[in-house]
Amino acid sequence: MKLCFRGHELLVTETGVSPFDVVDVDTSVDAIVVGRWNGQLVVTQALALDAPAPSGARWTSVRSLFGVMADDLVAIAGRAGQLLEWNRSHKYCGACATPTERDASERVRRCPACKLASYPRISPAMMCLVTRGSQILLARNVNFPPGRFSALAGFLEAGESIEDAVHREVREEVGVEVEKPKYFASQSWPFPNSLMIAFTAEYVSGELKPDGHEIVEADWFDAGNLPQLPPRISIARALIDDALLRLRDTPT
Repeated sequence: MKLCFRGHELLVTETGVSPFDVVDVDTSVDAIVVGRWNGQLVVTQALALDAPAPSGARWTSVRSLFGVMADDLVAIAGRAGQLLEWNRSHKYCGACATPTERDASERVRRCPACKLASYPRISPAMMCLVTRGSQILLARNVNFPPGRFSALAGFLEAGESIEDAVHREVREEVGVEVEKPKYFASQSWPFPNSLMIAFTAEYVSGELKPDGHEIVEADWFDAGNLPQLPPRISIARALIDDALLRLRDTPT
């Protein structure tokens, strides 16, 4: 199966339920092996930015396919898009500007001059849902649409553990202290290369004070007064739904 991209857009069937498999694309030219899906070898190819969609196909973002295309297909399409972006953005060595070469034995681009190895980039980010009794802490990021709230999130810094990031981000974004961070789940978020690692944590102390830069509103909510929540495609929604279910079933 061939996954063809035009920039960050994937070529899909008109219904969007599956990728459009272009038979006549020359995959010998800078194609990348993504892996296997249902026993099929999957390769991906970057086409020209002005490439038209053939009859029966259309271009669309991978993000728009959540809930339309099967989850495993969306996942492999997201992986393909990340690999193409890595291949595009590491054509030249970041240390000496020499053109890099793809290694045939592993997923890496190497500099023939200074030997710098450039692997596909993954940017880990923590997500944390803070609980206080039967309440959960939700916040509105400056980039969210009006009325939408979610769990707190932020990228890890160099030399930092995920648990350290949980404490730091919660403190920086809303001014409270937490304890007992507990891993929930993770989700690849290929926009462009994040890995979301979700936790719950328990409130310890502090008054809510949004930082005013990333977080513009924050408050405590219970199951009876929830704001607009993130869409179900995201791990944030799964984290919130799971916490609400557990809190509902916890004896008071």
